[in-house]
Amino acid sequence: MKYLPWIAVCALALAGCTDREAERQAQAAAMAQANEQKAAELEKRYEQAVQSSNWDMARAFGADLLQTYPQSEAAKRVEPGYAQVKAKGDEARNQRRLQALWQYNQIAVKGGTQRSAMIDAKERVDVDGSGAKNVQLVFRDHPQWKRHAYLVLRAGDFKCYSGCKVQVSMDGGKPKAMAAHRPDTDEAIAMFIDDQNALFKLAKQSKATLAIEFPVKAGGTRTAVFETGGLDATQLPGWE
Repeated sequence: MKYLPWIAVCALALAGCTDREAERQAQAAAMAQANEQKAAELEKRYEQAVQSSNWDMARAFGADLLQTYPQSEAAKRVEPGYAQVKAKGDEARNQRRLQALWQYNQIAVKGGTQRSAMIDAKERVDVDGSGAKNVQLVFRDHPQWKRHAYLVLRAGDFKCYSGCKVQVSMDGGKPKAMAAHRPDTDEAIAMFIDDQNALFKLAKQSKATLAIEFPVKAGGTRTAVFETGGLDATQLPGWE
């Protein structure tokens, strides 16, 4: 009989342990169910974004699902096709970045509206030894002066007063020679590329870059690379 109290104590301890384990399992099950519900909601948003071809949002929802709830059933359903969706999302994000590189202006002038599209070179260029400076590519449509495409320097000068050739390459492809000239004016350090429509077409067709190699007064040539893949051709109607 002396051992009965100890048996009772052990029984109570065992029961307590059993209750705590059951409670722990219940909590874990509830958390797992809650996580599955949250994962399912992310999956729903992911699928809606895919259906609407909103690849950037689909990429974000998919990444959140796979990183936060990797063991969920929703993650298992999404994971096989996510790589393709992510690639489309990355492409959409990059396209928005390219579009934001362009500046468009519409100015009322005598005879109508002057329209222009401008973009800065991806990297600054040292054209005269004074340090790297910005190079700008401009497409302009003026009611009197008509259409032009030209490069603008911030320092130095072009070696093209009597006319010259520039080498233009799209997306790293084979360069194409295009005629150009530097107007005899001090209003701006600008060099016009004569076939503006052909240059505009290359800029519009490019997926990534348009590189223009041009002669400079300091000697030799320099190359300015423009990320033209986001050009909105509707800003200059009739150029296509």
